[in-house]
Amino acid sequence: MAFRDNYEFELIVNEMEGMVINELAHLLEQEEYKDVCRCQDCILDIVALALNHLKPAYRSSLSYKGVLYKHNLEDEHHDKAYKKVVRDAIEKILSNPSH
Repeated sequence: MAFRDNYEFELIVNEMEGMVINELAHLLEQEEYKDVCRCQDCILDIVALALNHLKPAYRSSLSYKGVLYKHNLEDEHHDKAYKKVVRDAIEKILSNPSH
């Protein structure tokens, strides 16, 4: 039996990933970003670029501790930082689409 078969590695979650995806979805609803391509390649490139510029925030539990950890990430400092990174990623991919 392989090592990976013994553990549920899918329980490891990068909270920053969800935050970036949610912020991207929110921004793409705004008139300012109406011209952003919504093809699979561009959306995944935006998310990947943003995540590559942010410190990962992994948790390994769906317990109360995991919820507290996520709330700490959503403080004002982190909030401004990841939102700016998502905006920057949108602009970069908008001007240099991969398709």
